[in-house]
Amino acid sequence: MAEHNTNMRLKLPVVCIVLEVILIILFGTLVEYHADADAHGWHQSNENKTKKPDYENEFYYRYPSFQDVHVMIFIGFGFLMTFLQRYGFSSVGFNFLIAAFSLQWATLMQGFLHGMHGGKIEVGVESMINADFCTGSVLISFGAVLGKTSPVQLLVMAIFEVALFAINEFILLSVFYAKDAGGSMTIHTFGAYFGLMVTRVLYRENLDKSKSRSTSVYHSDLFAMIGTIYLWMFWPSFNSAITAHGDDQHRTALNTYYSLAACTLATYAFSALVNHEGKLDMVHIQNAALAGGVAVGTAGEMMLTPCGSMIVGFLAGTISVLGYKYLSPVLESKLKIQDTCGVHNLHGMPGVLGAIVGIITSVAAGKEVYGEGLGDVFEKVSEGTDLSIQAAMQAASLGVTLGIALLGGLIVGFILKLPIYGAPPDTLCYEDAIYWELPGEESGSEELTSVKTPDESEKLNG
Repeated sequence: MAEHNTNMRLKLPVVCIVLEVILIILFGTLVEYHADADAHGWHQSNENKTKKPDYENEFYYRYPSFQDVHVMIFIGFGFLMTFLQRYGFSSVGFNFLIAAFSLQWATLMQGFLHGMHGGKIEVGVESMINADFCTGSVLISFGAVLGKTSPVQLLVMAIFEVALFAINEFILLSVFYAKDAGGSMTIHTFGAYFGLMVTRVLYRENLDKSKSRSTSVYHSDLFAMIGTIYLWMFWPSFNSAITAHGDDQHRTALNTYYSLAACTLATYAFSALVNHEGKLDMVHIQNAALAGGVAVGTAGEMMLTPCGSMIVGFLAGTISVLGYKYLSPVLESKLKIQDTCGVHNLHGMPGVLGAIVGIITSVAAGKEVYGEGLGDVFEKVSEGTDLSIQAAMQAASLGVTLGIALLGGLIVGFILKLPIYGAPPDTLCYEDAIYWELPGEESGSEELTSVKTPDESEKLNG
């Protein structure tokens, strides 16, 4: 029965083809190149005035950052989730599938909400970056349900989450005029709590029957570290990708750089400290060392100072490790939240911390701190809005994000609970063989489980 239910021969092709056909039709009727990418538009915009050199095209300013963000989405997130010994194909493969769909759908949803020009959505290098940001939020939610869902379920989740992400982003940036360049709220907090609510609704009472597959082996943890290193290296680009050119972008990269470094030392320190034998836990290193990038996302473009960034990073690493060790077991045992990757500890709590840091830092803004650069960071403050109002809007943005994420995740969770998507049974979670053709020598064998580290789920949950 399980084999029949999880057969993707019709389900997955139908969903993929239908979705792509719809996307192609929508792109054909609604999407056009931005002036910087359109042959006619780029040259027409320079008529009757001094022609701008081609190197001033937006592509040359933004594409290096886009490359880094794109690597994070497809390699960083994908390999970070390969710690499960029998789920490497699915971790990287489903990450690839979800990302490829989400970036297309996000382009449309963000275009609808952030302004159409003459009835058209204009796409350029900045829209690609923003679509990748939305995709990152979906992949964070994927981490919460990793190993317990079918590819069809993941695509359906992405359809709804991308739409809700775009709505939340519009409210924060265009209604509240909140600052969140690195996405502590819009990307990390939203993705984490949406995913946590989905996985709560999809709670599996007999998941312990798949306990033998929730272990890692030496090489699976090593592969996961590849994802960590890529994410860690490129996070300054992620946070600064769409900030204003000049000092704003420069400052954001610096703040992220120092926050990550301080976070890493905190991670190593507390990982050894919470272990009775003083040993390091690879789960902490893979995940908590990245929390500094999450926590500095909102305030990254603000005058946080290098010292302030390091304090934020150190706090983020600390709460992330402590969350993995002590909080995750409580969430699973008391609240029945089975968070496979521990996204609450890497994205949820650090994201909320980042929002709080943004509130505090915005209160300290002013001409005496920013000079003539105040308008680049806080447009409304430079126009006369009181600093307390800006701080209140930052706080309201956090509340709205949590509300939309939790309510949206609750509704989508029940949609995904319908028995029509070919989800794996409790006895076959965390197993590639359900959806993938495996190499002959590994098919049906337990060869990969011969060398086990302590139960990976237990490590993630303390």
